[in-house]
Amino acid sequence: MTARQALFVGGSWVEPDGGHYEVIDPATEQTVGWAPEASRDQVHAACAAAREAFGPWSATPPQERAAVLARAADIVRDRLVPYAELARAETGATTATARGMQVGVAAARFRRYARVEPAEWAIPPQINEAGPMGRAGVVGALAVRQPVGVVTCVTSYNNPWANPAGKIAPALAMGNTVVVKPAPQDPLSVYRMAQALEAAGVPPGVVNVVSGARTEVGEAAVASPDVDMVSFTGSTAVGQRIAEVCGRGMKRQLMELGGKGAAVVLDDADIGSAVAGIGTTFSFYSGQICTAPTRVLAQRGIYDRLVGQLAAYARRLKVGDPREPDTVVGPVISAAHRDRVESYVELGRKEGAVVVTGGDRPGLPTGFYVTPTLLADCTNDMRVAREEIFGPVVVVIPFEDEEEGVALANDTDYGLIDYVWSADVARAFRLARRLRAGGVGVNTVGRNMEAPFGGFKKSGVGRDVGSYALHSYSEVQSIVWPG
Repeated sequence: MTARQALFVGGSWVEPDGGHYEVIDPATEQTVGWAPEASRDQVHAACAAAREAFGPWSATPPQERAAVLARAADIVRDRLVPYAELARAETGATTATARGMQVGVAAARFRRYARVEPAEWAIPPQINEAGPMGRAGVVGALAVRQPVGVVTCVTSYNNPWANPAGKIAPALAMGNTVVVKPAPQDPLSVYRMAQALEAAGVPPGVVNVVSGARTEVGEAAVASPDVDMVSFTGSTAVGQRIAEVCGRGMKRQLMELGGKGAAVVLDDADIGSAVAGIGTTFSFYSGQICTAPTRVLAQRGIYDRLVGQLAAYARRLKVGDPREPDTVVGPVISAAHRDRVESYVELGRKEGAVVVTGGDRPGLPTGFYVTPTLLADCTNDMRVAREEIFGPVVVVIPFEDEEEGVALANDTDYGLIDYVWSADVARAFRLARRLRAGGVGVNTVGRNMEAPFGGFKKSGVGRDVGSYALHSYSEVQSIVWPG
């Protein structure tokens, strides 16, 4: 009998009022486990537990909070293999991705925020003339980061380790307490993270995890009067609904939402480098990642070569069982999501795009697979070029000169991560500064994990990662005094 998971509320493992629902392996379509369905009352109990724990935890010296995070990092690292096996089964990620980019990154994030950073900084003194506010004098000032309070963390299904860790670790480091609502598709990994934090000595109520397939679980975790802030990663549509609730309650928010990353490939670019970077859309989480360069803008001089090499690259990728060491492309998260991705490919055909490769299902007996797909001869007004598909599908749009390339790149509702490929680095940097996106990769799809991360426009609100996360999970207080 596959184990039935309990909720984690107030430091106790609690049986769910709503029973359990099945978690499915997207590669085998077999049962991975049974996730708990919290009731609205249990979610409110988790929020109340976090509120009660906030006072003592926020008063705990930062060094002691950091020590808990460091121990959690060690525990996650020590259990990397079994944790990664569960993550692979829940998400369909390849073994290498589950170990390196999911569990491995989570351990690194706990380790990163186990580093104590100054919570205050001096502001230059101000000389005040005599007036209605008093005599002439010098006024000193100090800015202090204070915790926000109780933070609800609503996490995404594409990475049930790195994404929650990127919220929980900086929130706890700053003295906040958290209520985590994991994605319904793969919540079991987040409960393993809670077990690791419990073993690391996190006090009762500081971390709570409540899951559910019903929308009322997330709604209760966001709307609870005990919650001061919501940190959400997911679709723009859901983010907009959460923002409305936050607005009514004046709750702080951090939103990392959708993307339709433009990869601007100039005519002097290294085509091989561009193909390898863009090709990660096919392989990395099977395209289920908001930062993917899914919208390729190719200058006319290299358009045909780029399309040809991208198609050849996609055809070489092995699609199959993520447990096999040579598999590059695993399944998407569910049958429903596979249908959604396939419907976009069919829509692209109807809109006039050319399916250069892919557009079908691989001949595998089980699993929710989509063959890496390349749509060429697209225009920027097509829905496949404007809407987030969240699968292994890349669209290619030609452009004539830099001005048109920049205009096309910016003609989108999104603005998370864009990319520029050019042999002339100065040219690439000039163009990057004109792109309306929270981040721009120049000749790379790599990330610097201390650089601020977040989006312009409908790709989100706020910035996190590195020290920027400490700002996001804190309020800034000013203290002034006469010099």
